[in-house]
Amino acid sequence: MSAFAIGARCTTLASALIFMLDVGGCMAAETSEQAAAPQTPPSTTGPGRPLSHASSGAAVLQRANAFIATLSEAQRAALLQEYTFANAARWHTYPQWALGRRQARIGLKLSTLSAAQWDALNALLAAATGSGRNEGYDEIQQHLAADDWIRQNGGGKGYGRGNFYVAFLGTPSKTGTWQLQFGGHHLALTNTYRDGVLVGATPSFRGIEPHAAIRHDGAILRPQLDELEAFIALLASLDPRQRAAAKLATEQDKMLLGPEARHKDWNFPARAQGIAASSLSRHQRALLMKAISLYVNDVADANAATILVRYERELDATYLSFSGSASLTRTGDYVRIDGPSVWIELVMDPPYSTNQPHTHAVWRDKHTDYGGTRR
Repeated sequence: MSAFAIGARCTTLASALIFMLDVGGCMAAETSEQAAAPQTPPSTTGPGRPLSHASSGAAVLQRANAFIATLSEAQRAALLQEYTFANAARWHTYPQWALGRRQARIGLKLSTLSAAQWDALNALLAAATGSGRNEGYDEIQQHLAADDWIRQNGGGKGYGRGNFYVAFLGTPSKTGTWQLQFGGHHLALTNTYRDGVLVGATPSFRGIEPHAAIRHDGAILRPQLDELEAFIALLASLDPRQRAAAKLATEQDKMLLGPEARHKDWNFPARAQGIAASSLSRHQRALLMKAISLYVNDVADANAATILVRYERELDATYLSFSGSASLTRTGDYVRIDGPSVWIELVMDPPYSTNQPHTHAVWRDKHTDYGGTRR
């Protein structure tokens, strides 16, 4: 399956938010998940702690309010939803038509937006996400275009940009908590802000169909190919002994903490499985960090840099595991990164809109999912 192409007039707003980072001093209590992994270092970012300077949320807040100002009263009523855990957890991979009432996305349906409103939404997304090629804002644009491609190539009217949703859970403000929720088929962005700063960039879901590069409206779309290729290169670097250590004892062909999981939230396994990064070579550790960074860099640049410092500090206690084929070409092939904080799963999902398996991936954080909100 796939994701969705942006509005009628996509203004490329290079993010004016490259701000000073505040990496230091956020010590979190050790969780039960951490305690299970041997010699796990403490996390440096706990629930509700800032992921960067307060200034890095300023552009998001300004553009969120600018977007609100473009909307009609009815559109505002749809956009502004209550901040609750139940609402924050309403993200999924399925298109809206395939979700029941309890799982359906809430918020403002994007088919209702005018060109000017699309421009304002794009400005907000540019502020909230990364500026790199095939990352963040650019990746979202490709996801949106890919869902348009599905709509135009047999998927039908249930696909395409108009079937995505945006919601503000709580009121965007310099005080209090609110979440920017944006998503649709194969895409979920859930940025949580508290007192004007980002305190959670996960859960973050990305899928794509087809996962191979395609041409659409004169552009080459490959929003998730870098991530897949990074995992393939990482697994290919393992020698036979390392591969045996990384291989899961039981087949794992579905995500443990993906949108379809029965208990998808705050249910991380007590003990990490696979091979520890401390057993990898310097080159292999670099490949592991590259795979991690391709998910983290979907977040605004300053925030991503801060998060990556923490994940790299915890790398020795981070584990790599896989199931199925290490080539990641067959339905059910699966790979996982499990650290003191970071959790990433990728699985090759069965064909749906095409005749080839396609990627589903989720990035989560054991401390800052939903900004630390649990119930």
